[in-house]
Amino acid sequence: MHGFLAKAAIAGVVGAASYDGVRKAVSKIPLRKATVVATAWGIRVVREAERKAGDSAEQARLTVADVIAEAKERAGEEAPPLTVANSGGGKA
Repeated sequence: MHGFLAKAAIAGVVGAASYDGVRKAVSKIPLRKATVVATAWGIRVVREAERKAGDSAEQARLTVADVIAEAKERAGEEAPPLTVANSGGGKA
């Protein structure tokens, strides 16, 4: 019985020391800095995806306008000149 209690006490001391060591090591990790860096990269990725989506949407709109104008021309209907909406470069 004494051997079992001695082993349990040693395991408890070793476990507590391990816990303290891990806790101290984790507290030294620059978690906030890593989170800020990861968030900044995420923002950059979203901005780039948003820019590409906007460019693709504008290209699709222009392509559809060209197709409609050509179809009207072939049908004998006069198409109005193509205008670019919001040509100021800023968002509406």
